[in-house]
Amino acid sequence: MQFVPKTIAEIQPEIIPVKESPPELVTFDVGGMKCAGCAKAVERQLMQYSGVISACVNLAVEVATVECQPGAVDAEALAKKLTDNGFPSQSRLGENQREAEAATIERRRQEIRQQIKQLTIALILIILSGLGHVLGTKAPILSNIWFHWGLATLALLLPGRPIIVDGCRSLWRNAPNMNTLVALGAVTAYTASNAALLFPRMGWECFFDEPVMLLGFILLGKTLEQQARRRAASALQALIALQPATARLVDFKLPSLDLRSEELPLNSTSEVYDPQYIEIPADRVRVGEWLQVLPGEKIPVDGEVSEGKTTIDESMLTGESLPVLKQPGDTVAAGTINKSGAIVMRATRTGQETTVAQMVALVQAAQTRKAPIQNLADTVAGYFVYGVMAISVLTFLFWYFAGTHIWPSVLLGHGAMNMGHVAMNMGNQLSIIHYQSPLLLSLKLAIAVLVIACPCALGLATPTAILVGSGIGAERGLLIRGGDVLERVHQLDTVVFDKTGTLTTGNLTLTDYLPIFHNSEWDLNSDINVGNRQDACSTIDGVSGDKQDVCSTIDGFSGNRQNVCSTIDGVSGNRQDACSTIDGVSGTAVDSKLLQIAAAVERGASHPIAAAILLEAQQQGLPLLAAEDFCTEPGFGVSALVEGRRVFAGNAEWMKEQGVAVATELSGSLQGKTAVYVASGGVLLGVIGLKDTLRPDAKATVERLRGMGLRVMMLTGDTASAAAVTAQQLGLAAADVLAEVPPEGKARAIATLQAQGCKVAVVGDGINDAPALAQADVGIGLHCGTDVAVETAHIVLMRNALMDVVESIELGRATFNKIRQNLFWAFGYNTLGIPVAAGLLLPATGIILSPAAAGAFMAFSSVSVVTNSLFLRRGFRASIDG
Repeated sequence: MQFVPKTIAEIQPEIIPVKESPPELVTFDVGGMKCAGCAKAVERQLMQYSGVISACVNLAVEVATVECQPGAVDAEALAKKLTDNGFPSQSRLGENQREAEAATIERRRQEIRQQIKQLTIALILIILSGLGHVLGTKAPILSNIWFHWGLATLALLLPGRPIIVDGCRSLWRNAPNMNTLVALGAVTAYTASNAALLFPRMGWECFFDEPVMLLGFILLGKTLEQQARRRAASALQALIALQPATARLVDFKLPSLDLRSEELPLNSTSEVYDPQYIEIPADRVRVGEWLQVLPGEKIPVDGEVSEGKTTIDESMLTGESLPVLKQPGDTVAAGTINKSGAIVMRATRTGQETTVAQMVALVQAAQTRKAPIQNLADTVAGYFVYGVMAISVLTFLFWYFAGTHIWPSVLLGHGAMNMGHVAMNMGNQLSIIHYQSPLLLSLKLAIAVLVIACPCALGLATPTAILVGSGIGAERGLLIRGGDVLERVHQLDTVVFDKTGTLTTGNLTLTDYLPIFHNSEWDLNSDINVGNRQDACSTIDGVSGDKQDVCSTIDGFSGNRQNVCSTIDGVSGNRQDACSTIDGVSGTAVDSKLLQIAAAVERGASHPIAAAILLEAQQQGLPLLAAEDFCTEPGFGVSALVEGRRVFAGNAEWMKEQGVAVATELSGSLQGKTAVYVASGGVLLGVIGLKDTLRPDAKATVERLRGMGLRVMMLTGDTASAAAVTAQQLGLAAADVLAEVPPEGKARAIATLQAQGCKVAVVGDGINDAPALAQADVGIGLHCGTDVAVETAHIVLMRNALMDVVESIELGRATFNKIRQNLFWAFGYNTLGIPVAAGLLLPATGIILSPAAAGAFMAFSSVSVVTNSLFLRRGFRASIDG
């Protein structure tokens, strides 16, 4: 099966650059938002501030994220401006972040307690009002009209007061919200009932029960909604709770420090083991300090185990339930739990640089980024309340001046159905009410329009789904950066994998070793220790095919077989002598000068190839040569000054750029392997062959993605032959392999696919992949990879598991589908509910919605949106299990 590397056209679509200096981001906790209209008002106020580039407000978590010019915005002044305008706000900056988070949590708890208190009062008033209608003349006091007047008055003054005050203030600030609609409806119903009570000659009906039931159902809906929103945010709160409060600082050089890791009981006190520790706040730990962690305690900061051995529970960070063994030299992450032995660790990352802090920041940022599909809802929300108020006025005018004259039967109550008292008789036909006044009927319909409209459902449709989706992802080690990413995930049709370190383990092993002697200033024979002859012949056989081919290969490089043989100690061309001579060049346990040189150069690189060469040199016990002035060319190779000579180590293209000739036969001898050429002074010193292995879950991942209807491709800078071997193992066709693509060409390759109409996801882990990750519609980075790849990616996979690519795409699809369901319900509810409340069904069926029934529908519409988002957790679990 022959694979030919795909060529990238010279003229390509514009490549998205990786941002080098992003704008400053400031996050605020914003209170006082009641609906989507409030969120839009906050965004509008933030955008009016000088220096603000963009603002995004999340109603579900009450957080605003502001993108501004660096140093141009005073966060505290901006928070004060929002507070003065009726939205109590506090910035999350610097040292006060932990305190601000604690204050926000406490504020929300107080709000919930206050809501429950108000709801309790409202429910008592509803019960008393209902008993008056049920018992009738059996309880004269409960059925007395003045008693119901008292209930309605208490409802407005006690549980309804915050709603009415906030609604009036919002209207005064020219930013009306849901509370404005409810306040207008409740106060209008109360006022009309008072007029009917005080002026009975008008023949109006008193409906004091309407404001009581209206406010009760609104408060019930808001309380249920708030509880559901807390459940939706539970994953983020669990992440925040992972951040330890204190750390145990010790002097690792103290001889009295005895870990005795095998003897430590789980519930032991620290004084028994190290009385000379100091407890300090975890956010005050500095890089390089030593910390002691006992069994059952949380790791305070990111670090490296210096002494002791234990197992660590990393489930909250990675989703992996099994504890991981940690011993000296292994890394540990803040927030994970020490399960067995005591350890001493050295801090490597502290404060906001720790893994858990970065996860919290990523999830918080994701929850404030909106999906583009939300733009329509935001646009509607900005004018929604004004529109509803206008429709209410038009409803009143229509029925008062026209409707009651066109259909006079609605005043006589022929067949009229009043859907009121929803708590007791929702949906049941009640006694016929004979409306004598067009004014009263028009007023009731106008009030119903006011209170049935639900801007909350529009405002909560997207953020609650993103809140739940991002929480599920955080629990499973999948960090999705926002709603815009979810929408792009839903549109994907192509997934492109990097090869080395992504599809493969990245743990290369040295398989072949071929020194070249011709015209070299280095004396590669000077320190050669002969291994056994048979192994030497086998090694060279592995490179060129057989002993005859060895001579041919070398002949292909030097140009003359006889000269080569002469160079090798003047040995004649017979096979036995050749083997004897070659035995002196290579073996299974040879102290190789070439390997020493390669290891010295690769010491300046962090690529898996460098790690493999250094490991081989270490295993052979070779001392590293002195090297300096390292220079890395990503995707090509590395160079350094070794013993005063400039040495280059890299691929064939890198050699050509340095003016070093590489024979075709030499390259062919390493078919299907990664070849590292070593050269100095324009002369090839030798070539080293390495081989990588597939990840255990690579093939299953590719098959699952194909089963989801996605095209799977492989993109690599490796040789076409090495790519072909990997592709055959994965079952990829030649058309789906892009080989020998340099780092700068990877972004162009992705741009070419996008120009063909493909929606592309790129999965990678290295520096070379960063441009491609940024160019892709969705970049998926492995957290075990480099920081630049993680920072560039749109989705970060915390576990070192390739199958998480499948899970992240499935989660993105499921979350986006939930967003569409929520928006469909929100728009559908308002589109159908407002006309029905305006009396659309009254002429034909006699059905009208009382203000109380309309208020109940409005309250439960927002609850249904949040509840539907919570169902994502159950539905996604079922899809994964399936």
